[in-house]
Amino acid sequence: MAVNRLVIVMWQADPDVPAKAAAPLVYALCARAMDMDVEIHLTSTAIRWAFEGVAANAYSDQKGSQTILEYMQRASAMGVKIYMCGMALTEHHRGESIIAEVTGQTGATSVIGQLQRDDTRVLVF
Repeated sequence: MAVNRLVIVMWQADPDVPAKAAAPLVYALCARAMDMDVEIHLTSTAIRWAFEGVAANAYSDQKGSQTILEYMQRASAMGVKIYMCGMALTEHHRGESIIAEVTGQTGATSVIGQLQRDDTRVLVF
């Protein structure tokens, strides 16, 4: 069976080191360009990318050529679904607004369910 779905778990690619967030977002963009269904799951401290102002103020490189929010906006516009982990949201959310690019909330069960599919691969960053 052909692989036509990609699930990306952003775990350690958090706002403390913005350069680490570029790679999973580029993988998501590439997979969408290849017509794959793509989901990004923001877990642990990477959940903070979903909070208003965090991704907008973080650059993926030292030149400051592109913010993490710009990557997320492009991914969302291309049809990538961006989900927040419920447990991470409970742990880290302090009332901040959630950016418009976030599709919704889900949890670990969703990722494990995806692992059971023959047509899906899961990458963890």
